[in-house]
Amino acid sequence: MTTEPGTSRLPGEVWVLVAANFVIAAGFGLVAPALPTFARGFDVSVTAASVVVSAFAVARLVFAPASGKLVTAFGERWVYLTGISIVALSTGACAFAASYWQLLVFRSVGGFGSTMFTVSAIALLIKATPPKLRGRASGLWGTGFLLGNVAGPILGGGLLTISLRAPFLVYAGLLIVAVLIVGWFLRNSSLAAVATGEQPAPITVRQALRNRAYVATLGSSFANGWAVFGVRVSLVPLFVTEVLNKDDAFAGTALAVFAAGNVVMLLMAGKLADTVGRKPIVLAGLVVTAVGTIWVGFTESVPTFLAATVVAGLGAGLLAPPQQAVVADVIGTKGRGGPVLATFQMAADIGAVVGPIVAGLLVDSISFGVAFAVSGALSLVAVLVWLPAPETLPRDAEPPQHPTPSEAVAVELPACPESVSEPAPRGAAPGSPPRSS
Repeated sequence: MTTEPGTSRLPGEVWVLVAANFVIAAGFGLVAPALPTFARGFDVSVTAASVVVSAFAVARLVFAPASGKLVTAFGERWVYLTGISIVALSTGACAFAASYWQLLVFRSVGGFGSTMFTVSAIALLIKATPPKLRGRASGLWGTGFLLGNVAGPILGGGLLTISLRAPFLVYAGLLIVAVLIVGWFLRNSSLAAVATGEQPAPITVRQALRNRAYVATLGSSFANGWAVFGVRVSLVPLFVTEVLNKDDAFAGTALAVFAAGNVVMLLMAGKLADTVGRKPIVLAGLVVTAVGTIWVGFTESVPTFLAATVVAGLGAGLLAPPQQAVVADVIGTKGRGGPVLATFQMAADIGAVVGPIVAGLLVDSISFGVAFAVSGALSLVAVLVWLPAPETLPRDAEPPQHPTPSEAVAVELPACPESVSEPAPRGAAPGSPPRSS
């Protein structure tokens, strides 16, 4: 299933991860709309229902360092399959929760499994992808997730009319399908196998922090988590109803428009990151994200709001592939960097947890416009952090080096005892081996 070094084709392992990502995201799209309502069914407050939603993200954040260590110790495939299995079991258990506290515990356990398969999937993506194709691989991986998020609610809209518990059972089933997909197709993969023999020492977080590009990536990941995964999900629905005076259904349309802009840009950004460079595309993504996010907060009509949402989606799509490719470049194909990946993931998770809280306080005390402006300004701060960072795109990788005719003859001659060797180059010791290509 692997691809020969120097080719322009992505390894089969990447396509397996993309397919599994689609299945996982489709299932998540089924559960997300049902979860708050299901929690409210236990006669708890809106705040308590929101805690069930945030518990998943908090558990991801808490368990991220341990996930990174597990990847380094046991290998990507084992951690990936175990993580998905944990989410499958915990999600299935949610369908049978008899109390609010049971639901809260089951969702928290699912967060542990989620960070396991997220960190291990990115690690396997890095391990399997040639350096010059990392941007494209990251773009495909992100596209699979976004398409799944869009397809999930469409395919499962009727489940909520059957039962609020039904989406959890279907999601658990889809996760089992993902386990089977990855387990079967990667069972004989040399790239996904646990490394044996002497291996290079894993790169530590302290070593990675000496690289300014990695530090800059942590900053942009935090800003992206704050604006995209946090504020967008928490504030956009409220902005739609309280400022634009539209119904709740239109909030779903707004999120779908953002996702559409994301998908349009992801694949293009991946190719650009592999050709133009990682840094220029990251900078462009941060600027476009900032413009779109700030603009959203000052819109007063539906057309301008949708236009600003598209711009923000395009910016987020530009940012994701090169940012992930930079982390891959810092770790290296042969390196092991589970904790480095986990720290990168934690930066986004911290932004996603803190962002909605701070933005909500700004809305309550000042206005929606200020909340979105602060969120966009963080992306501009990340631009300043990125400006002195170096470019990490490998420029000297890795087309096969074909020998010249004379070099080829020099290699072949020693294998023929009867042949007459060419004189050794000046300065070389007699009998020294010929230069190989």
